[in-house]
Amino acid sequence: MADTLSVRALNRATLARQLLLARERVPVAEAVGRLFGMQAQEPKPPFVGLWTRLDGFQASDLHTALHDRSLVRATMMRATLHLMTASDYLAFRTPMQPMLDGAMRVLGDRAEGLDLDQVVPAARALLDEKPRTFNEVRALLQERFPDVNDRALGYAVRMCVPLVMVPTQDRWAFPRSAEFASAGGWLGDAPAAGTAADDLALRYLAAYGPASAADAQAWSGMSAVGEALERLRTDLAVFADDKGRELFDLPDAPRPGEGVPAPARFLPEFDSLVLAHADRRRVIADAHRPSLTTKNLRVRAVFLHDGFARGIWETEYKRRVATLRLRPFEPLSPAALDELTAEGEALLRFLEPAAKETVVAVAED
Repeated sequence: MADTLSVRALNRATLARQLLLARERVPVAEAVGRLFGMQAQEPKPPFVGLWTRLDGFQASDLHTALHDRSLVRATMMRATLHLMTASDYLAFRTPMQPMLDGAMRVLGDRAEGLDLDQVVPAARALLDEKPRTFNEVRALLQERFPDVNDRALGYAVRMCVPLVMVPTQDRWAFPRSAEFASAGGWLGDAPAAGTAADDLALRYLAAYGPASAADAQAWSGMSAVGEALERLRTDLAVFADDKGRELFDLPDAPRPGEGVPAPARFLPEFDSLVLAHADRRRVIADAHRPSLTTKNLRVRAVFLHDGFARGIWETEYKRRVATLRLRPFEPLSPAALDELTAEGEALLRFLEPAAKETVVAVAED
């Protein structure tokens, strides 16, 4: 019989791979590669996520990696924006295409008249000419395809054309309306054609394992990744969780003991750690999971104590006072509050270096 891994054991194993048991001093691009991407629906969260994970991280480190093109922000897993290494983007963008094609179903009736065989080459030509914002791309495509919904045209380009976002000198590296460039033009190479789902599955386990086939599918949005784990079974370590579900892992991946300390940490909005599994109990209890997402599908920032999500957090900056408010799911012990306060004050100094005062407090409402 397969060995059983408790929820706490899974927590520690995943935190070890996500650089959350101890900050590490590694280059930014190397860290993003080890994490196998960071969800980046908005530009700011990856800065916070890297500060949380890396010793000595500075915002300029991520700026540099984006501008030297070793990192890119682009549509990948679950048809959402991710921060990826350029090499991973080029290697794994093509296997994502069937999932991205499937995402087109959300258009419904708005896709009436949309012919991808015509729209995709036209969009490629526009973006090969020069980087453009999506407002520009939609307007130019609308001139050529006047009978097609402009939002459908834009969404088709996002899903079906390999693109990267062009960084700027904005504080969080991207403006509200960023330009997009063709991946081939920006990186000097086109996405590889032959990368298999097996490779994708192995990289997922390295960053998020041990995990089930359902977990791999939830993270990627692709059934092929879950199926790959079954093909790879003989090369993998196989475990069971507390409910008897089968978990796969790399044989030599870190699986620290349940008693390994886990420091207080603040995760940003949309952090991949809280989105990478179908069963998320290794990070957040089922009872608290509804608090994770807002009605408009924003994924809230959470704080970790003893390795698990214990509440959500938010910041405010007024009159040069930087405030971080904790909204715990359950009352915090004095020791937990002390740890979170120290970590929160350090985070505020990173976020608001000009602040005269930093305050960490438990929200009263």
